[in-house]
Amino acid sequence: MAIARIKKRGLNSEDARKVRQQGHDDALEFALAIGLTRDYQNDVKAKKDVIDPSGDAHSVKSGQKKWQIFLYGLGRFETDEAFAVMNGMGQLLINCIKVFPDTFEKYQRKKQPAKEKLRIQMRALAEKLRTPIRLKAFMNKAMFNGGEVDYLTVKHEGKFHVFYYKDVIEKMSEKLEVLNSSARSKGQTPEQKVILRYKGKNLGEVEMRNDSPVHYREIRFNMVKPRVMEFLFKEIPFDKNFNEKVLMYGSTSKRFGRW
Repeated sequence: MAIARIKKRGLNSEDARKVRQQGHDDALEFALAIGLTRDYQNDVKAKKDVIDPSGDAHSVKSGQKKWQIFLYGLGRFETDEAFAVMNGMGQLLINCIKVFPDTFEKYQRKKQPAKEKLRIQMRALAEKLRTPIRLKAFMNKAMFNGGEVDYLTVKHEGKFHVFYYKDVIEKMSEKLEVLNSSARSKGQTPEQKVILRYKGKNLGEVEMRNDSPVHYREIRFNMVKPRVMEFLFKEIPFDKNFNEKVLMYGSTSKRFGRW
């Protein structure tokens, strides 16, 4: 009996370690650029990579290709109150996970029934997210831990670009198109993902991780960094420099740097 080859979509352990280290290095660089010391405050589990002198939190992003916004399993969606009260979206995410067999081995033996059931849940999730206020709530929770993080701060072309979270989620809820994925080749199953699109380009996607036993029955939300930056620069105007290394956008300067 032939053994199916598993296509790897995630990073191997060494590459993942390098990505984490680069993230720590970039957070430290930003902290020093705004006048903090090397022992700056943070709370990475709450997405607070750097806490600035005002006590406001920054989610510091870098990378060249993609950002993993979250990778959560069943337990997170069942216990996180914010997902639970998000107008049914939390339950839909739980439903997406529960359509899959309880073990990776069972899924490998018979994949299509789960994929067909997933189509129903992903269609329903996309329909929910097409309402701007719900998309805003989802992006707020996913990117800013429900408003506990104040800024999206991105290292891009050697500088740090600071965006206030309310500007980000407001523009994303207004401007992003929500749709389901389609089958791009014979043998693929459509409606396996929820896609966030801007001007015809995919910015992000919500999908199931079922390609390996390590992350089986987990939901991942990825965003494509170059396209997100294109969106942010287009939709949120530059305001002014904090210094030669740190740039502020939108309404950031009403809060940031006032210490």
